[in-house]
Amino acid sequence: MTFADILVRLLDFSIIGFALASGWLWLAASRRRLRRVSKHETLDAADYNRIITALNRTQILNSRAALATALAAFMAALRIICYEIFGT
Repeated sequence: MTFADILVRLLDFSIIGFALASGWLWLAASRRRLRRVSKHETLDAADYNRIITALNRTQILNSRAALATALAAFMAALRIICYEIFGT
């Protein structure tokens, strides 16, 4: 097995891994639901804290998923470049 074959296989597995991580992170971000607030109840500090914490956690998971997607796309681009250079 040549260096090019090892590099291509490593890139292939990296693409799969980053794509799976991205999908899992976006799934985790979308599964968290907030308790609905009625227009008749008054919001207190605990309600604001719960809402802001949920938004922050979702934003963190979405940014991680976007990073994993970008890494998967970068690895796919490297894979295409390796195919053009090495032909494998």
